[in-house]
Amino acid sequence: MTALLALEHLDPDQTVTADPAWTGIEGSSMYLRPGQRLTVRELLYGLMLASGNDAAEALACLTAGSDTAFAELMNRRADALGCSHTHFENPSGLDGERHYASARDLALITREAIGNETFRNIASTYSFTVGDLTYTNHNRLLRECDGVFGVKTGYTEAAGRTLVTCCERNGITLICVTLSDPDDWRDHAALYDWAYDAYAIETLTELCGAVAVPVIGGEQDSVSVLPEAPVRVLIRDGENVTVSCRAPSFVYAAVDEGDEAGSLTVYVDGAKAGCIPLVFGEDVE
Repeated sequence: MTALLALEHLDPDQTVTADPAWTGIEGSSMYLRPGQRLTVRELLYGLMLASGNDAAEALACLTAGSDTAFAELMNRRADALGCSHTHFENPSGLDGERHYASARDLALITREAIGNETFRNIASTYSFTVGDLTYTNHNRLLRECDGVFGVKTGYTEAAGRTLVTCCERNGITLICVTLSDPDDWRDHAALYDWAYDAYAIETLTELCGAVAVPVIGGEQDSVSVLPEAPVRVLIRDGENVTVSCRAPSFVYAAVDEGDEAGSLTVYVDGAKAGCIPLVFGEDVE
């Protein structure tokens, strides 16, 4: 979350001068020195690769003016992402009485963060040099598990070993989160092998073809309505996929191609899996 907010509010290539208040923070560090000149991007590498709590403090202060104000920003962003079991007290993840997150919420934050190309590049980097120091990514699954490209390790006395990873194989991106797991490296690798063996993406061509809607007052009697994009769903063998369309019983001309015409909902074994817009397939004068 700290990296995501910094990328949303700061220029990665902005050069900053390290404030003495950012240095000497408890726990792991990128070893900032007072007066050191470096970029926001370099702070992000120190944050993500070295788990630098000093880098977290620096990014928080640069973004919001103080770590307290930044924690408020973190909580607002978490709420916007639908994180219902998360509350941040600091930008570094150090233990706090009201500093907590659930595995599901960490996955939601991760899904948002990996959509940022700069974040994804940093999280997948093996090593990076800032000045005379080289930081090596603590995430050993980058080297040991096929397809893993991030994201973050963590440890405190209260939380134990925390690991959030992302993996991409066969066009499918999965996120795995474990909390207080002493064997997290092995568990993540095993979970990915299981998931990619058990699940596949199916494109619903037969279920989601174009349908015709009558047009009143137009140069043609009907207009095609079809999904905005190919409908792809992640399923296991034996699961039953059904769809439900919501479209108008008729429309008045004129009709513009690409305008929204309804929605299509996909169900897997009766549970809602997703919803995408339906659009008109052509113009009708």
